[in-house]
Amino acid sequence: MKASFLTRLGLASALLLSATACEKNILDQVNPNLPTTEVFFKTGDDAVKAANACYAGLQGLGMYRRWLNFAFDLRDDTGFSQSPWGELADFTHFIQTNYDFEVSNNIWRDHYRTIYRCNQVLDKVPGIQGMDATLQKRVLAEARFLRALCYFNLVSLYGNVPLVLATATDLNTVPPQGNETQIWNQVISDLQAAQADLPTSYTGNDVGRATKGAAQTLLGKAYMQNKRWADAQAQFAQVISSGKYQLVPNYSDNFRHTTENNAESIFEVQFTDEKKGGNDAGGGPDATSSQGGQRSQFWGVPGYGFNDGEVRPWVVREFLQEPTTTGQRDPRLAATVFYNRKDQTQFPTALASDADTLVYGVGFLTRYGKDTRNRSRVYWRKYQTDYYRDFEDFDSPINQRVMRYADVLLLQAEAINEQGNPGAAIPLVNQVRQRAGLAPLATTLTKEALRTQLMHERVTELTGEGVRWFDLQRWGLLTDATNVNLLKARDPDFNNFIVGKSRLLPLLQTEVDLNRLQQNPQW
Repeated sequence: MKASFLTRLGLASALLLSATACEKNILDQVNPNLPTTEVFFKTGDDAVKAANACYAGLQGLGMYRRWLNFAFDLRDDTGFSQSPWGELADFTHFIQTNYDFEVSNNIWRDHYRTIYRCNQVLDKVPGIQGMDATLQKRVLAEARFLRALCYFNLVSLYGNVPLVLATATDLNTVPPQGNETQIWNQVISDLQAAQADLPTSYTGNDVGRATKGAAQTLLGKAYMQNKRWADAQAQFAQVISSGKYQLVPNYSDNFRHTTENNAESIFEVQFTDEKKGGNDAGGGPDATSSQGGQRSQFWGVPGYGFNDGEVRPWVVREFLQEPTTTGQRDPRLAATVFYNRKDQTQFPTALASDADTLVYGVGFLTRYGKDTRNRSRVYWRKYQTDYYRDFEDFDSPINQRVMRYADVLLLQAEAINEQGNPGAAIPLVNQVRQRAGLAPLATTLTKEALRTQLMHERVTELTGEGVRWFDLQRWGLLTDATNVNLLKARDPDFNNFIVGKSRLLPLLQTEVDLNRLQQNPQW
């Protein structure tokens, strides 16, 4: 009679135990597929891999891959959402009842995950023996830059966030909560420290890493947010005088995968559409995840994407205020949005001779002419892939341009103008206008007139690039009821904006509870 399954299993177990009885620590083995910090940080190659993991954090759903686009471009007055996912639409309308809402949760998680990785590098890499000293300094500087970028975003979105500057060794440790001044000071300190050890450029597979110019630019932007005009001017002056950057002739080249890391680019998040596990809608950090951007899928026009993000019509009218020197439309308009050029109701300056906008190779009116609702909507074109394919998916190869030279020129003009020297600022603005084919500004503009002009210039040059929210904060448009009323006239979502509350997102409730944080005012 055959032995039962349980009998055979018991016999096999007994044999296994007898065979291994003399091996006292058989279960205490190192998993070769899961290296720990104790065995990993031993070589320069380990340090570079750890730095690469910091950069990979920028590709998270809560960072540049998906949700930061919503947090910045759809919560300012240029964009909005009519998403059928009501909680997502409300998030962009300054309405949030669930403080742990998925989007905010992902933003928080992925920024602090990246900060944790940066802290590991800063804690462990200095102890690597025999590592090339120049490479060691560079890796540490990269980690400081990326940590600063994370806190730059967090302080602008949440304000008083935990300030974590070292790898936790005790899980019971509660990180200290910083105030906005402390967070900004840390951003500035990290960038000051990073500059000296970052190279001016890279070659080969290292292209895309943080450079000295990237650290100088981000430091200048941090100074701008704190109205330290002279300090910002000094940083931007170094970027401009370095000779490393220039405006590319074709504006659209800043938003295509075929012209990435070009002369105008200062820092980009690198994306690719090479799929490891299929169409990666989830976007997890696992081995089968792709490294593609998802903005184009979520903001794609009807029939090509979810159209969860749209453009306020006033943005189009801003472009139409001024033709080029040859009487044409500002070319940046067509690169920025899809819209109905024949719509005389929304755009009274539209010309009968204006050609119909092509939407993935088909005229706008041909595609939406019988659909009244879609015909009157304005959709994002920046970062859409219509220039080379007729579909969108969750794996766009287009790098996200976090900082580019045109922004530096306009910010430098603003910094100089705020110090009372509009004459020196105007030539910088004219460089940007010349690329668009617009006439130069008169050199007689006053400080106040140039300030107003710069607000216009930043709309036409930078709409949809994640910088408008910072502009609104810097210009004080989010802290004064009179200024908020100006925003309401352009964007009805600001009817929900409460001064003293809505400038900041609520801190995650789980973080408030677990880490005993003080919630942001009025939330």
